[in-house]
Amino acid sequence: MKCNVMWRADMENVEHFGTLTERMKEFREEVLDEKPYIDAQRAILATLAYKENLNQPRVMVRAKMLEKVLDNMSIYIEDKSLLAGNQATKNRNAPIFPEYTMEFVMKELDQFEKRDGDVFYITEKTKEQLREIAPFWQNNNLRARGEALLPEEVRVFMETGVFGMEGKLNAGDAHLAVNYERILKDGLRGYEKRVKEYKASLDLTDPESIDKYCFYNAVLIVLEAVRNFANRYSVLAQDLAEKELNQERKIELLEISRICSKVPYEPAETFREAVQSVWFIQLILQIESNGHSLSYGRFDQYMYPYYNRDIKNGTIKESEALELLTCLWIKTLTINKVRSQAHTLSSAGSPMYQNVTIAGQTIDKKDAVNDLSFLVLKSVAQTRLTQPNLTVRYHKNINKHFLDECVEVMRLGFGMPALNNDEIIIPSFMDWQVKEEDAYNYSAIGCVDVIFPLISSLF
Repeated sequence: MKCNVMWRADMENVEHFGTLTERMKEFREEVLDEKPYIDAQRAILATLAYKENLNQPRVMVRAKMLEKVLDNMSIYIEDKSLLAGNQATKNRNAPIFPEYTMEFVMKELDQFEKRDGDVFYITEKTKEQLREIAPFWQNNNLRARGEALLPEEVRVFMETGVFGMEGKLNAGDAHLAVNYERILKDGLRGYEKRVKEYKASLDLTDPESIDKYCFYNAVLIVLEAVRNFANRYSVLAQDLAEKELNQERKIELLEISRICSKVPYEPAETFREAVQSVWFIQLILQIESNGHSLSYGRFDQYMYPYYNRDIKNGTIKESEALELLTCLWIKTLTINKVRSQAHTLSSAGSPMYQNVTIAGQTIDKKDAVNDLSFLVLKSVAQTRLTQPNLTVRYHKNINKHFLDECVEVMRLGFGMPALNNDEIIIPSFMDWQVKEEDAYNYSAIGCVDVIFPLISSLF
């Protein structure tokens, strides 16, 4: 027993990094202990939305689908969580996305609990619900359309197992970094304002403007749907607060309610608001697309102004910010995705490849390490989870103490952080004519991919 305790202490290094708060310890264990079930709720709502909008352009169908899901899906706030927002009817449940495929789902309906890896549980009720909606999606989803476009020679190679497209035809792909800096600064209200201006400026006598008009309408539907989704949690938190007997938790729930009534529609002003806003967007993108490899981007850079201001103002303590970060990483782990048995051969362990990047350089070539960089390292060390992946950008002038702390985290033995060399990656981007500002703002996504924040020319 003594040897086991010593091993555990070495792998956690509590003396160096500290430990999770008691409730975060319990929250972490609760999430890890959850049995992952196949969840039909999103599939049912998506099917209804597609049936109700058969005559609409695809972009409008997608907007209406997301609106239907966000307006009607089950929501809850865990009693130990500091953040609101869930993907499915229960943490770690895997929603079904029928607009991509129902093929492997129906083939494996009675096999999910018997698979070699990535076992999912499923109730008889869920099986019935999926059987009911399956006929609608026959030859009417992404996989069907994708396979119809494949040349015969490619189809042969797929059938023989030379290569497959399980990840591309069965689900969303994501592999992007959201421009969270802009979302936090402007809020979705800023996007709404710009879209309305673009829409008003269209010349509808120009045929090319018709598609744009439809797209702008779809964007406005989504923005309103996201706002309403956040407001649902605001109401829920208020209701929970009214029933809560513990005064400290009551205050927390009221604060969650206030924040959810504000972000992500309004700009974030505090660190707590910024974390909740980022989590909402991160979550909703995965509810919409089932995409993996969705990156938090350069978290310590765009979040630092909010953290620094709150620390200086005394509106948050370092220990409180640390607990909030550990809660965010635990919530990140609640996201789950069911893949086909064939796909699990290359993606066993249900990875979502969500990535958070810290450190690196500023655009003026100075070391970007800040106090939040250290705190993110500490939070990841305390949670010791497989999600999100942590990537550290390093360079010859990086803060040496910070690099030592990275090594200490590596010694914990769970494969983080990964290290990306700025002096290789930044010039490589610029060789491909990427703007210097964008190249210096790159972040890791997915396994080993790198990208800069998604900045649409539209917005």
